[in-house]
Parts: sequence; structure tokens; C-alpha cells
Amino acid sequence: MSAILALTIFLVAFFFIATEKANKVAVVLIAAGAMAVTGLIPGSDVFFSEHEGIDWNVIFLLLGMMIIVGVIKQTGLFDYLGIWAAKKSKGKPYRLMVMLMIITAVASPFLDNVTTIMLVVPVTVVVCNRLHIPAQPYLIAEILASNIGGAATLIGDPPNIIIGNRAGLTFNDFLVHMAPIVVVIFVVFVLLTRVLFRKSFQYNPKHVEEVMALQERRAITDPKLLVRCLIVLTGVVIAFMLHAVVHIEPSIVALVGAGVMILVTRADIGETLREVEWPTLVFFMGLFVMVAGLVNTGVIETIGTWAVETLGDNFFAAATSLLFGSAILGAFFDNIPYVATMAPIVENVVATAPDPATGQALWWAFALGADFGGNGTAVAASANVVAIGIAARTGHRISFWQFTKYGIVVTLLSTAMAWVYVWLRYFL
Repeated sequence: MSAILALTIFLVAFFFIATEKANKVAVVLIAAGAMAVTGLIPGSDVFFSEHEGIDWNVIFLLLGMMIIVGVIKQTGLFDYLGIWAAKKSKGKPYRLMVMLMIITAVASPFLDNVTTIMLVVPVTVVVCNRLHIPAQPYLIAEILASNIGGAATLIGDPPNIIIGNRAGLTFNDFLVHMAPIVVVIFVVFVLLTRVLFRKSFQYNPKHVEEVMALQERRAITDPKLLVRCLIVLTGVVIAFMLHAVVHIEPSIVALVGAGVMILVTRADIGETLREVEWPTLVFFMGLFVMVAGLVNTGVIETIGTWAVETLGDNFFAAATSLLFGSAILGAFFDNIPYVATMAPIVENVVATAPDPATGQALWWAFALGADFGGNGTAVAASANVVAIGIAARTGHRISFWQFTKYGIVVTLLSTAMAWVYVWLRYFL
């Protein structure tokens, strides 16, 4: 009975989020409250359980990076990069989109896709405003590119960190096994965007000429402040990349980086905190509690266990189930709590594998499905929610379905290509 009630609350809330009939922050708070009040998740677990409550690592990672981005924004760097990108692309819409996607996809494996999005989205908004074109298509393309690119490494996408810790997989393991298919899928995705967004490409010669005449160097308001910011940001990036060596959580790195950034730049704390996407952070907290209700009542575990038991000792079928199942479920339940919940189940299945190679293949199928499933809907991954939140604040609102109609196509294509890759590399 409790499982049915939890699922009902979740589906009703998801309906209102998807149809946008009510404010999504209010919806998740009401749904989260309903989960707690009805006892579907113990109150203490909401705040203190690592797997059945709010994931504070994600929340504080986002908070720290939002503060860092807020300080950097005061230097004029985003205006500089925006003008530079517009001039390099000569205002050609598809060329500009490809340039921004490549920057996003290359940075995501090393910064993590959420951090990359927080750095790239403000630049994109500046470019589009300068060229007087709608930013939504470019932002959606970047979000999709960040989730694809982030799948390549251990630190590129939060689910990978969870899987790596559970399976004992290293940064190099992810590079060897995930990066090849990620590169192929990204190339196909870049070609696909020419068709997906063909109706959105606008070219206005008058505005392009105005941008080409601008001097991007003049956009930098405080060069000395910029240098200090870039030194701190470089230190944060290096710390992210050394996660597997130093074993310091990315959230701690982000918070320390934010503190150091404010200290060395003497930035106005009030102005910086106004740049934090507080509604986005609250939305994540509510969403984590909603998913926790499904975890605590056994809904997700029941689905996962049923699928695994049905497949028996057919390990290619198990890999297929993990890949497509993770892509589908991860698209609706947010791939971070989904992976945290399913990882122990996958570990049990891997333990029954006849050899280590087959066991690893199951982990890679699980990771690929969860990562690419992050493109499925507007709430499927942290990067999606963060980017859409920033877009709304800058006047470029992206609706749930505006994103999802593109995300579903990209998820289906990337998951199908990943399935062929898993079959050819591990089972043929």
C-alpha cells in the first residue's frame, strides 16, 4: 500500500511538472512534504540518509560553483567570450552552435557537466543577446552535449562517480571503456543538430555586423580581478581532476573554491549570493525527497530486481536491460538518486557473472544507460535543471516539453548506439 501511495504522489507531481500547470518548485515541495507526512520516508532520513534523502554532495557542489560563477561574472569574462565566439563563428547559426557544443563536450569530462553548464550558459546568453537570436536552441544543444561528453570520464557525470566507487573503477577505466563510444555518439549528435534545430537558425546581417565591430577586450571590466579568479578556478578544476587520487568530494572542492574566490577577490558577498540559483537548489532538494519515497517503499528496487530475475543468467540480455532500463527510468527519476538506488542491485548481478570481463560489461551498460538517460527529460539530470533555471532568469525560458521533445530523440539514438557498442565490444 505504501509503495502505491508513494508512486501516486510521484506521478501526480511529475504530471504537474511536465505540464507546467503549477510552479515546479512549489510542486516538489508539496510532494516532498506529502512523502514525509505520510511516513513514506522517515523525517530523519530526509536530511541524514546518503541514499534515501537529500544528496547534500550535489546541493553543495552546485552552491559552490554558482558562487564561483557569480564572482567570475563580475569581471566581464562572459561578455568577452560571448563576443569572441560570435565573431569566430561570423554569426552563422549552425557554426556557432557547433562551436558552443564542442566547447561544452570537451570541458564536461574534466569539469563535470554541471560545472561546465554553469560556465557556458552565461556565455551563450550573451552571444544570443548580441546577435538578437533566441538562445533556447543553443542552450538545449549544450545541455545535451554536456550529458553526452560528461559520460566519458569518472568525474564527468555525477552517476559515474557513484558507479566508480561501487565497482572499483578508475578514471582510466572510464576513459578506455566509455570515451570511444562517447566520441562517436557526439559526432553523430553534432550532425543531427543540423536537422533537429534547422527551423531555429536565424541570421541577421545587420546585428552580425554590429558584433563584428565590437572589441571584445573592452568587455573585461577588471583584468586584475579576472587573473585572480582564473587562478582559483584552475585550482578547483585540478582538484576535480584529482578526485580519484585525493578522495576529496567535489562538493568540498567547490565550497572551498567558493570561499577562496570570495576571499582573494574581495567580491561583494550580497551581490554574489544574488547570482545563486536558489529556486534550482530548492527544486533539487524536493526532487531528492520525492525519489527517496520511491526508494524507501521499495518501488525502484522492485522494478530493478524483477527485471534482473526475469533475465536469469543471460548476461547480454541483462546488459541490454540495464542499458535501456536505466535510460528510461533515469529520464524520469533523475539519474543521480536512480543510480545510487540501483548500484547495489547491479553489484549483486555482477557477482553472478562467469568472469570479470562480463561483470564489467554490465557496469558499463548501466553507466551508459544512466548517463544518456539524463537527456531524456528536462528533470533527468542536474545539468538540465541548472541550465533551465539560469535560462529562465535571463529571459530565455525553456519549457519542460520544449527540452524533452529534443531530449527524447537524442536519448533514443545515443542509447541504441551504446547498445550496439556493448554488444560488439563485450559479447560478440
